[in-house]
This record gives sequence, C-alpha cells and structure tokens, in this order.
Amino acid sequence: MVLARREVVGSLRGNAARLGLMAGPVAFFAVFFAYPVAAIVGRGLHTDGVWQFGRFGEVLGRPDILSVLWFTTWQALASTALTLLIALPGAYVFARLDFPGKRLLRAVVTVPFVLPTVVVGSAFLALLGRGGLLDELWGIRLDTTVWAILLAHVFFNYAVVVRTVGGLWSQLDPRQEEAARVLGAGRFAAWRRVTLPALVPSLAAAALMVFLFTFTSFGVVQILGGPSFSTLEVEIYRQTADFLDLPTAAVLTLVQFAAVGAVLAVHAWTVRRRESALRLVDPVRTARPPRGTAQWAMLGGVLATVLVLLLAPLAVLVERSFDTAGGHGLDHYRELGTVDPAGGAFLVAPIEAVWNSLQYALAATAIALAVGGPAAAALTRRAGRLVRGFDALLMLPLGVSAVTVGFGFLITLDEPPLDLRASWILVPLAQALVGVPFVVRTMLPVLRAVDERLREAAAVLGASPLRAWREVDLPLVRRALLVAAGFAFAVSLGEFGATVFIARPDNPTLPVAVARLLGRPGELNYGQAMALSTILMVVCAAALLLLERVRTESTSEEF
Repeated sequence: MVLARREVVGSLRGNAARLGLMAGPVAFFAVFFAYPVAAIVGRGLHTDGVWQFGRFGEVLGRPDILSVLWFTTWQALASTALTLLIALPGAYVFARLDFPGKRLLRAVVTVPFVLPTVVVGSAFLALLGRGGLLDELWGIRLDTTVWAILLAHVFFNYAVVVRTVGGLWSQLDPRQEEAARVLGAGRFAAWRRVTLPALVPSLAAAALMVFLFTFTSFGVVQILGGPSFSTLEVEIYRQTADFLDLPTAAVLTLVQFAAVGAVLAVHAWTVRRRESALRLVDPVRTARPPRGTAQWAMLGGVLATVLVLLLAPLAVLVERSFDTAGGHGLDHYRELGTVDPAGGAFLVAPIEAVWNSLQYALAATAIALAVGGPAAAALTRRAGRLVRGFDALLMLPLGVSAVTVGFGFLITLDEPPLDLRASWILVPLAQALVGVPFVVRTMLPVLRAVDERLREAAAVLGASPLRAWREVDLPLVRRALLVAAGFAFAVSLGEFGATVFIARPDNPTLPVAVARLLGRPGELNYGQAMALSTILMVVCAAALLLLERVRTESTSEEF
C-alpha cells in the first residue's frame, strides 16, 4: 500500500515536473512564433472584421501561383530522389567500411549541411554562374537553370542521408545478410530482401527531411534561380517585400504550413517505427577495412563524389574571393574594412557583419539552449498526444516560412511591453527559433538512453525532479549539450529568411551582407560577397569540426 502510494506520488510529481519544463518553451513559441505568424495571416485574410476565405480560391487559381506550387513540389521531389541516389553509397561506406581519415571525412561531409544557404548559393554561383569556373573553362553556365538548384540541394542535404541512413545501417547485424547469401541468394538479392526492408523506415525519414528542406528552400533558389524560378518561400518573400501583397502572402503561408505539417506528421511516424526497430537488434560494430574490388570501388566513388560535389564548389568560392583585377590577392578582404562613400549596400564597413553575426549567434545559442534543454527533458519519457503535439510544435519553425516570421516580428513586436523593433535582441530571438529543434533532436536520444533506474533511485533518496536531473542526467549528457550548442550556433550564423527583414542596415549579419553584395553589380561587390562567404564558411566549418571532437557515440545521428 505504501509502495503504491509512493508510485502515485512519484507519478504526480513527474507529471508536474514535465508540465513545468514545457511551460517555458510553450510560452516562447507562443509569443515569438505563433503570434507573429497569426498576425501576418490575420492582416492578410481578416479585413473589416470579416475573414476573407474566398481569397484562397482567388490566389490559388492564378496561373503564376499554380506555376510556383508546381515548381516547388516537383523540384523538391527531384532533389530528394537525386540526393538519395548520390548519397546512399556514402551511407554504406560510413556504416560498413573502416579506413584512415574516416572521422575527418565524416566531418567534411557534414560541413555543407550547416553552411548558410547564401554561402551555398554563392559557392555554386562561383562554379556554375557567369564568369564562374565552368564558364571560363568550357563556356558552360548553369545559373538560372533548375540543374544548379538541384545540385545545390544535393550538396546541402548529402549529409542528411549519410547520417540518418548510415546511422541505422551501422547497427544492423551483417550476419543476417550473410546467412541469406549462404542459402544461395546473390549479393544484391540478399541486400534487397534482408537489409533494404530494415532500412526502409530510415530511408523514409531521410527522404522526408530532404523533401522538407528543399520544399521550403529560399536562399539557394533566390540566388541561383533568378527571376525564372520561385519556390513558395521565395514567392512569399516577393509578395511581402516587393509588392506588400499580404493576402497572397498569407494564403501561401497557410498552404506551406499545411504541407509542412503533413510532412512532419509522416516523419514522426517513421521515426517511431525506426526507434521500435532499433530495439530489436544489437547495436554491433560492423565497420571493417574494405575487401574486394567492389568495396574499394565504392570507397573510391564516394571519395570522388565528396571531392567533386562537396569540396569543388567551396574551393572555387575561396579562389574567387582572392581573384582580383590585378591577379590573386587580398584586395577584396581589405575592402571589407572600408565604408562606401557613395552609400553602397551598407551604412557600416561590411567586415562589421562578422562581429555582429558572432554576437547574435552566441545570444541565439544561449536562448536555444534555455528553451530547447527543458523541452528535451520534458520529452524524455514517451507519453500521449499532448507530449507528441509538443514535440511537433518544436519542429514547426524548420518548415514554416521564416520570411513570414521575420515580417511578423516587425508588425507585432512594436508595442509595449514587447516593443523590440529597435532592440538588438530581435535577431537572436528569430535565430533561436531555428536553433531550438536542433537542440532538442540532439539531446533527446541521449536523455532517453539514460537508465530510468538511476532517476528512480535518486527519487527514492528524496531528490526532487530538478535535482535528479542535475545530478543524474546532466553529467551524462554534458557532451551532447555541447554538440547541441554547436549546431545551434552554426545554424544561427546562417539564418537568412527571417533575419533579412529584421537586421538593421547599421548592424547587418553575414548572410544578409552577402545577399546585399550579390544583389549589386560590379566586380568589387561580387568579390566582397565571395570574401564574406568564405569567412562565414570557415567559421561554420570550425564550429562543426569542434563538434566532431566532442561528439559521443550516444549522440543522435539525426538532425
């Protein structure tokens, strides 16, 4: 009887602690995410006290909007299929093969994912655009074509497939496939009948994540697509910033929100299936040195892919940053420290964007940890619909229009007690919205791996839930916390969709500065954009390499 009473009391205390942990993140998302988005939608669809739902038919019936919807969907599908096709060999190599330099190569493969989209766009512009490497060598230009967009999306999402699929692949017992081969199945037949079905949930999760990122693509399409191509996110920006057409922007925002919500729901279902499957197998170490011609050829092919697809654009970006009218030198970097006397794109020297971005990213990282840490702790124990809904809420900023959020900040956070339009904190708040999901997804698997009996023992000894978390969970997840902080920092550095609206001309961030320079004619502006992009790339790459040093095997292989 006493034991049962203690269990009931412990359950009530645990539920109260969970609700307490959820309160802060829910309040944060309500004020800085739901409120701005709802305000934009309200201003666009609610006029004279009446909801104008007929605008859905008007907007979605326009040929130009239908063209945007069609292009957004089919380019996302094509990007996803191409990414899976190119990245699956890499997933196999990292899962099954062991070779010198594997750890460094793993970090190199992950670098593109944390790069800002404007850097990716700049890198492919330097490789494929007018005056780019291919244009100089063979007269080939692919900018303003769909191929440039698709290749940039593969570059950006290659690591998603390698990490997500490769993480599960490395935990599958290879003896099952070997047994099928002993029974007479060929190599491909054994893989198709044994390994592929086990990988299906992981493949589905990776495909859905790539589809989500490419469906909401903004910076890459804006830089490489030109006026010919526009995704929903780019069109929302155009309708908001160029035409001030809030009704059209509101309709497109809701359409994107519905599509993203459906993708996230399917993704959550595939993740639950994958977690269930992982409990059925032992996480054995399966990597071994390459054997036979096929494995060596696979390793060589992956190395060639990394060199050509991932490293070549970045190398060309760096080269273009040093390419001046008088030969290669540091002229573009020196010019970053000067203010254009004619006004130019900035009110300050472009180099100040580096310091601004570092300050903003550090503040955004602190906010993301303060919000995402308690959220991950609240999600540690799997529970009912309330907690699953809370988990979905935390993922929404990855798919909802960042442009809408940024413009919503301007029109909602302009009155006391939240008059923040003139405050520097506005940019870190927007960046933190994108960083929180990465904090949660990085910390959650590690928290769930903590033996529940340790928490129960602490509770029996009289520790409160907060003290139990501090004494039991925190020491075990300290490294995961550092990894989460690193991801949040890198993502905050590269946030562009919301920041382009709220970064002030006298305090630009690096991505905003790059976009402004690329939007102005002249060799000097182009060279400065390449130089700033290189600086941004180096900072993000350094942060990721540091993450790879502190990453533990218990840290999630997902993003």
